[in-house]
Parts: sequence; C-alpha cells; structure tokens
Amino acid sequence: MKLANLLLGTLLAGNIWSAEAAGETGRPGILNVMDFGAKGDGRTDDTKAIQAAINHAAKRGGGKIFFPYTRTGYRIGSPAKEFLDGKPLRSQLYIPAGFRHNIQLEGEMPCRMLYSYHLGPNSRFYGKTEGFNTFLFSDWDAPEEHDPLKRPWTILSAPEGILLEGKFSIGMFSIRNLEFRVAMNREKMYPTQGGVNLQNSARVNIQDSQFCLNENIGDYALKKELQPNPCHTVGLMTSGDQNDNNVLRNVAVQGFRYGFVFGEHVIAEYLYVHNCEEAIVFHDSSHISSLQNVVAQHNTNILTTTRVELFGHKKGVCAVIIGSLNIETGIGGSRPRCNHLKYGVYDPENRLIGSLKWFIPLWQKNHDVFPVKGAVKYKISYL
Repeated sequence: MKLANLLLGTLLAGNIWSAEAAGETGRPGILNVMDFGAKGDGRTDDTKAIQAAINHAAKRGGGKIFFPYTRTGYRIGSPAKEFLDGKPLRSQLYIPAGFRHNIQLEGEMPCRMLYSYHLGPNSRFYGKTEGFNTFLFSDWDAPEEHDPLKRPWTILSAPEGILLEGKFSIGMFSIRNLEFRVAMNREKMYPTQGGVNLQNSARVNIQDSQFCLNENIGDYALKKELQPNPCHTVGLMTSGDQNDNNVLRNVAVQGFRYGFVFGEHVIAEYLYVHNCEEAIVFHDSSHISSLQNVVAQHNTNILTTTRVELFGHKKGVCAVIIGSLNIETGIGGSRPRCNHLKYGVYDPENRLIGSLKWFIPLWQKNHDVFPVKGAVKYKISYL
C-alpha cells in the first residue's frame, strides 16, 4: 500500500501525466449531455455527444455529467474502439486516462431494478422495457470473444494503464442512477458484449444503477430463452488488484456470463444479480471485501473464484464476507433453464477465506439445497 500511495502521489504531482495537467479548465457546474448534442430519442446515435461530454469533464478536471430522463433512452450505436492511444480499450465509450480528473455519470432518478428479467404474462411489468429508468442502450453487435484471458467488449471502460497490478489509468470514476442495456442477438439468445469495465480505475463508486440486457430473457415474450454463453461477457467489473476502494450501493446485473467481477476492497451494501452463469466472481482479495446483502435469483453458480487469469487478473487468495445471501434456485419449471442453480459456492482451488450466510425462501421445497465445490477454508452457514 505504501508503494501504491507513493506512485499515486507521483502521478498527482504531474510527473507522469503532465499532458493532462496542461488541459483546459472549464466553467463550474453540472454538464448536461443534451448540451453536447445528445438526443435521448432512442434513434439518434448519441455515442459522440456523450463522449464529448466525458472528454470535456476530463479536460476541466472532472465533474458530474447529467443524463435527463427520456422514455426512449440514449442509443449507443457506434462500434467499439479496440485501442485508445495504443492501450487496450474494447468499448464504445471511454474515460480518458488521467489521475487528476474525477468524473461521475448520473441519471435523473434511481433505477427500478430488474423489471423485465423473465416475467410471465400475468405480471403487470410483462413486456415493458421502456419508461422506468434513465438508460443507455447499445445496439452494436460486438464480435464474439471466446478467450477468457482477453479484455471483454463493453459499452464503457477506461483504457489499460501502467499503475500497479491493476494497470490503472484513472484514479476515480462514479455512476449513479443509470441503467446500461446490452444488445442480445435474438438468433443466438446470448449477448456478445458486457456493460461496464472499470478494472483500470483505482477507485469505483456505483449507486442505484443496473447493468442488463435489452430483451426479456425468458420464454414468454420471445418464445425463446437465454442460452449458455460461449462469450466471456461481464455486467460490471470493478478495479483490479491493489486498488484503493470499490463502493457499491443498490446495484443490479442480469443476463451475463459473469455478473460482477471483483477484487479487493469491495464494500457493497446491496447487490441484486439474476440469470448469470457466475453471479459474483472474485479473482484476488488480499484485503477483505464485504458484501452486506446479496439477492441472487436463478444463477447457475453464485459465488465463484477464477480458474484462469480472467480478463488479465492474477489469481490469489480471496478474503470475502457475505453477511446475507438470499437466493432462489430456479430449479423446477422456471426459465431460462441454463440458470438453474448448480453451485452456491464454486471454489475448486480453495482460495476463499471468510464467511457466508445464505437463505432460501421458506416456500421453496428445496430450501436445504446449497451445493458447494471446494471452499474448504470458507465458513458457510444457513441463516
């Protein structure tokens, strides 16, 4: 940690990021994406306008970028960039490298969570995917990526940097009151792109936001259902190893191969994860991570540790405390069938230490089922 503080202090002093220190200082105040040309009409490609707002915030030293509510959302239609200034990126929108700026994206009101995941025709939410939240949606068809070591395609990310194990390029990034929707190919019935990748941000703060698909993934609306995903997609990935802090409050993911991908220093007040093949994935947490309350419904595996250097993260001991894990197994007649519970904890290399308390609603007949693979050093109990 002393090394991290020393290097970060050097960056802040401008010894490395001198180009950014020469950037313009804009007028104070909240930046509105519509002032940069965004329409939010669901048809116009707002990628360039939103990126212009982010770039302006970075040049002036940071600030809040506000997304007014629209029923139709902000379309992100431009292809992702593979690289930015020679550094790996793989996203449609990006946060410019630099440790002096501190940027927050904020929608107009907190998200209503996971209203369209696999609801039946008798639900009052059935078929409605517009109007609830301030949202950005991508309709770009990302290339398939079957290599778990490669960087995932996402709507938003920071470029790879040079600082510490996490290869940080920015010091702080925040998201509040925003939904990110990823396109799902109706023929394949799985996404090829993820939501947001913040592995190269040293600090992360996410609140009242969600990362999901743009389709109902059950069999009611499309007469199809979500399929196992050969692509290594992730809903939300937070900072890599040797980060400072990752704070999440009321955050949801739905429909990806990996829901959340975490490292150390993760403090989460409430997480909500649906229909993922691996709901919560840890690669390394030598400093303890604490997830206070988690709701995990219809996931194949809930808490897992990486078996390879997923997305470039090194494998290590994972010190994780989950105060309460409320689950629904999906076992039975529910769809998608690929997300019926297989393991509550999957840690074949026994890297987890800490504790977890789980609970299944009493009305479920299989209330005593919580399969575990490995995790011999992890304290698991039923509430």
